[in-house]
Amino acid sequence: MDLATAKAVISGGASGLGLATAKRVIDAGGYAALLDVNIEQGEAGAAALGERAVFVQTDVSNEEAVRAAMQSANAFMGGITLAVNCAGVATAGRTLGRDGPWPSENFNRVIQINLIGSYNVTKEAAAFMQLNDPNEDGERGVVISTASIAAFEGQIGQAAYSASKGGIVAMMLPLAREFAQFGIRVNTIAPGIFKTPMIAGMPEEVQESLGKQIPFPQRLGKPEEYADTAAFIYSTAMINGETIRVDGAIRMQPR
Repeated sequence: MDLATAKAVISGGASGLGLATAKRVIDAGGYAALLDVNIEQGEAGAAALGERAVFVQTDVSNEEAVRAAMQSANAFMGGITLAVNCAGVATAGRTLGRDGPWPSENFNRVIQINLIGSYNVTKEAAAFMQLNDPNEDGERGVVISTASIAAFEGQIGQAAYSASKGGIVAMMLPLAREFAQFGIRVNTIAPGIFKTPMIAGMPEEVQESLGKQIPFPQRLGKPEEYADTAAFIYSTAMINGETIRVDGAIRMQPR
């Protein structure tokens, strides 16, 4: 698949990993639809990317909203060939905290946005991808979801987050196997500690401390490195049903 002709829908596309991926697609010559709940950031991001980008306000946890957003994106770009799931929340809390057991509604919200939201975008995008003309390898589209190293080494307080990201990893292979008949590949990126808006808002000394925990390179990951990984997956037909860790060899400790 050639990024120069990509027609990408990117959830969480208004900032961080999603916006960096959208910029990578636009810079290559493709189109990008930014799906996000943040109107101000989304409109600003699309405007900065230019006329081949569009913002569509979307709550990924709402199935009907995702379906409508996909229809808008398809109409703007004239098709969909790439879907990248970057929307998510990192809400944390000890299961047995000082105020008692953590409310299940908090757990449910993380699952609904991170896991079910990724599923919603995946299935609605794939419904359009299956209609594409295949390339020489029979490819019609690519789905990339964002897990986390917390899927494998969740820390104390990350039960909900780790469960949501572990679910993303677990559903990837069944989807890749099912979508093979349509020529749609499904993969996952599991980032380590990246300089996302949440991390960037922390004090500089905290950011430096986090970076020093990474074996090599001893710094925070750059959103552009996530985007480069997404571009590699999109352009390499044999990458299918795979989770790629992009983490500088870090393995998280319990806390």
